[in-house]
Amino acid sequence: MRPFLKPLVPLYAAGLGWKNSRFDRGTTKVWRLGKPVISVGSLSAGGAGKTPVVLALLDLLQQHGIPADVLSRGYGRELKTALQVEANGPATEFGDETLMIARRGWPVFVAPQRFDAGVLAEQQTQGSRVHLLDDGMQHRQLARALDIALLTREDANDLLLPAGNLREPLESLRRAHVVVMREEEAAALSLAVHHYSPMARRWIIRRQLRLDGPLPERALAFCGIARPDGFFTMLKQLGVPLVAQQVFPDHHAYTETEIAALRDRAQQAMCDAILTTEKDAVKLPADMPRLRVAYLDAVFTDPATVWGDLQQLLNLG
Repeated sequence: MRPFLKPLVPLYAAGLGWKNSRFDRGTTKVWRLGKPVISVGSLSAGGAGKTPVVLALLDLLQQHGIPADVLSRGYGRELKTALQVEANGPATEFGDETLMIARRGWPVFVAPQRFDAGVLAEQQTQGSRVHLLDDGMQHRQLARALDIALLTREDANDLLLPAGNLREPLESLRRAHVVVMREEEAAALSLAVHHYSPMARRWIIRRQLRLDGPLPERALAFCGIARPDGFFTMLKQLGVPLVAQQVFPDHHAYTETEIAALRDRAQQAMCDAILTTEKDAVKLPADMPRLRVAYLDAVFTDPATVWGDLQQLLNLG
């Protein structure tokens, strides 16, 4: 948090309230695609775990014969045109998280205006029946059939921008059809969800960190994500002995000098592995020595209920 910026919070809140009121009253134009949109978003500026939930939904939909694609603005991308993400392309062109999803084999479309990405998707992927809008809670210009909001304990105790990391207050959960919580936090958040979004369905996820192959004996771990402490904690819980940790800004673009420094630091600490996140790995050389990727998966604790809710809320056959 940045408590010294608290005096600016009312200004931010006033602007946010004006913007949302225009959507609530229908005075701001909303664009609608030909196929239903599932928005996956959060109240916070980052770190809630939206992308793993998008991946979990893609898997669940596929299991039930519903092909889907992903729409995103592609954070940090340099090009401003609407494009389909190429799995072997650079993060500067497509964005890190979107490239990560594409490398898992899913069709992903990016554009500054998500409606443009959706138009391109409907032109190029005739088989998709549903669009998943990644980080879509605040992007109300695109109509959605289902609004999914992730909520974490950190969000519930945070402040609005610029003093905290909340883009919207807890009251905005009223727009959500579904609230997603982490298994270990669900009980503590239950009262808040009941108060702010009593009609919403509740889905619980279990987060699992996966490291292919044997565990290293000595590891240096680094990342450029919104909540790095969670990554390091999960590595330790997995049984990885960390002898060094390094944090970079969220969505960081790594330079050759930084990569060389990481490699040298690992060598000096006699590490047999350099660990990072899947999101960071797409911005690193594939042949980086001793680099290993930790994959974060979100698993629904009750997938049958999630599928039943999707069928009911979206009229999926």
